[in-house]
Amino acid sequence: MDIRKLQRAIVDGLEDVKAQNIVVLNTEHLSALFERVIIASGTSNRQTKALAASVRDSVKSRGLQVMATEGEDNGEWIIVDCGAAVAHIMQPSIRDYYHLEEIWGGKPVRMKVGDAKTTLVKASEPEPARKAAAKADPARQPAAKKAATRKRPLKPAGVSRPAAGQAAAKAAPARKAAARKSAAAKNPARKAPRAR
Repeated sequence: MDIRKLQRAIVDGLEDVKAQNIVVLNTEHLSALFERVIIASGTSNRQTKALAASVRDSVKSRGLQVMATEGEDNGEWIIVDCGAAVAHIMQPSIRDYYHLEEIWGGKPVRMKVGDAKTTLVKASEPEPARKAAAKADPARQPAAKKAATRKRPLKPAGVSRPAAGQAAAKAAPARKAAARKSAAAKNPARKAPRAR
């Protein structure tokens, strides 16, 4: 059985029902029981159940076998065992709590999203073979990182910071003088009482 064909069938089944955060992990170096762990999230019990059914249908339609399915009673965490690959379909809160990526992670498998064919290299292949495969397929080469841009604080349009401070300092004495004039207008000076 070709593991690439099996993992593509599982991922296609997950994508058909709009699974979120699909991760494919190579576990050949960790376990002799299976070669891939595929983790995906569904937003509700209903969606996780639909995702599991879609994975089963996709795998069976390609002539591959589904060994067992567990967890469909409550739909929070459903495991679809396909022999060489195991799919974990979880709700986001359960996925965050158990964080299977830390347990089975270390060697993520890069796959193209959608119907595009994937070009994968087995983890057991030596490093020169991987580099040769990367050179042959430009899509496998890592994308260039964009330079991080630092946002500048907002300033009033057309006014620099020092000029704004100077304008405020110049306006303060004028405001005090205006306040004294208005107070004098409201309270005219009182005349002294006459002596009798």
